[in-house]
Amino acid sequence: MKKIISLGIVFLLISCKKDDKKEAIPESKPLKTYTQDGISVDSYNFLGLEPSLKRNNDTTYVVNFWATWCKPCVEELPHFEKLNAEYKDKKVKVLLVSIDMPKKVETDLIPFIKKNNLKPEVVLLNDLDANSWINKVDPTWSGAIPATVIYKGDKRRFYEKSFSYEELENELKQF
Repeated sequence: MKKIISLGIVFLLISCKKDDKKEAIPESKPLKTYTQDGISVDSYNFLGLEPSLKRNNDTTYVVNFWATWCKPCVEELPHFEKLNAEYKDKKVKVLLVSIDMPKKVETDLIPFIKKNNLKPEVVLLNDLDANSWINKVDPTWSGAIPATVIYKGDKRRFYEKSFSYEELENELKQF
């Protein structure tokens, strides 16, 4: 009888341990890294990108979703570039999340980064199931770009719009 109880307890402990692994937050390892002309772009599915949308520390994060083919996105990129430069010594991190097609990274995205000398970190969101992740970024997001999330700790704001530099900086200052 004691052996049966002992086996039952061991089984319960093993079962609980497996459940803990399912609940663990995945590490942010890129699916692939594209490198060309000294420029590297990490590619993530949404599960890999998601931790970048939820960091809880004393840094303010400005995460912009954009694409090289999106004219309003391209027009506002210099504002994110300027924000990145002016706040580089403060606890502000700008992350540019490209939703360009993976097959266009080497022909369009990396040449665009090089031509425009983009200094903020640029990553590729390589997750075709947008219906599964758009609401996780923000429940009000229609999926249109440009879109930006600014957050620090528990304070978070989502914007589905283009920014002037003044508008972007004013929003950042609220954090």
